[in-house]
Amino acid sequence: MSGVKPVVWVLLTGLFWIWSEVEGLGVNWGTMASHKLDPKTVVQMMKDNGINKVKLYVAVGNEPFLTSYNGSFSKTTFPALQNIQNAINEAGLGDKIKATVPSNADVYGSPTSNPVPSAGRFRPDINDLMVQMVQFLAQNNAPFTVNIYPFLSLYGNDHFPIDFAFFDGAPQPVVDNGIQYTNVFDANYDTLVSALKAAGYGDMPIIVGEVGWPTDGDKNANINMAYRFYNGLLPRLASNRGTPLRPGAIDVYLFGFIDEDAKSIAPGSFERHWGIFRYDGQPKFAMDLSGRGQNTFLVPAQNVRYQEKRWCQFNPDAKDLSKLGENINYACTFADCTPLGYGSSCNGLDANGNASYAFNAYFQVQNQNEMACNFQGLAMVTTQNISTPTCSFNIQIVGTYSSASRASVYLFVYLIVLAVLAL
Repeated sequence: MSGVKPVVWVLLTGLFWIWSEVEGLGVNWGTMASHKLDPKTVVQMMKDNGINKVKLYVAVGNEPFLTSYNGSFSKTTFPALQNIQNAINEAGLGDKIKATVPSNADVYGSPTSNPVPSAGRFRPDINDLMVQMVQFLAQNNAPFTVNIYPFLSLYGNDHFPIDFAFFDGAPQPVVDNGIQYTNVFDANYDTLVSALKAAGYGDMPIIVGEVGWPTDGDKNANINMAYRFYNGLLPRLASNRGTPLRPGAIDVYLFGFIDEDAKSIAPGSFERHWGIFRYDGQPKFAMDLSGRGQNTFLVPAQNVRYQEKRWCQFNPDAKDLSKLGENINYACTFADCTPLGYGSSCNGLDANGNASYAFNAYFQVQNQNEMACNFQGLAMVTTQNISTPTCSFNIQIVGTYSSASRASVYLFVYLIVLAVLAL
């Protein structure tokens, strides 16, 4: 962010492994939500779905070399990685816990003159840095961690062949020295394999730290497309055949476990909808983690407590509508209105429906406080479910932490930012 000194965030990351026919399948559990499920409930969800072991890594930053950062973290990330891994080693934990830098797939690529996986190289502007980092990872028997998002390939390019984002065949595969690539996941993964080989570390272990498909917030983010993606990915991983340039099992972490309605939407409105479970721990679509292709649903969260069956809607008797827009904007500043966007699940609502959705989202985030459903007389509380067949007006859960006043949270963050700037 402009005006804020770059900081390398270091996270002790718990990545939860799924032990099934899919040999190296895990899942990311994020907690950036206004109302969080009780951790005990989440742990039980994991057990009920066959997730029973934890693998720990220290994540040094998160995609710190994105081109959009303009090199802001290029001088601090590698020294931080060295210091942290050395500290882990000195504590006698180096064999159990590894430090790694989760990187976006934009740290490598193929030249436009030869856009095939075998021509993969690290990005020229960070090549020397990446080689140094890879060498250090190799010295500590640590893996290279990359986040691969076929959805983002589609999101960022209107001309991207949609079938290439999935695993059920592409009419025009990428041909590389006789090898046919029919999906972008394999092609992207092998581009990294080639980049590592060019750097002198062709056998370095690779972990796909994040891969998934969002279910709302964009025209290509929906239940059907997410189902199609996972229905191809999971059997693909269960086969343990790997990729053309790296045969064998692939270590993959799904992203993510549960929707997070408080995530930043700077990358896109879809950011809050990556979960394979809804905010309340209910599965979104049929999914077989074993990779056997069974049309079964995951086991939902048990004994979830919800707030009262009350919603906040636009007041049809409101007379002065001159401040409707600013009140909707206020509600959406402190609550999640991304389903209202173009191509999203609630995009078909009329003007009154849009207002009701925004007002209800804010009302629920504020734990159904009566004062949170006024909006200068433009809103009213109702006990009638105002959801539509395609748009769910959610009732929030009674979470272990809820932001009853998101405004005060923003003030707190603002004061922290001021303190950082004063350093």
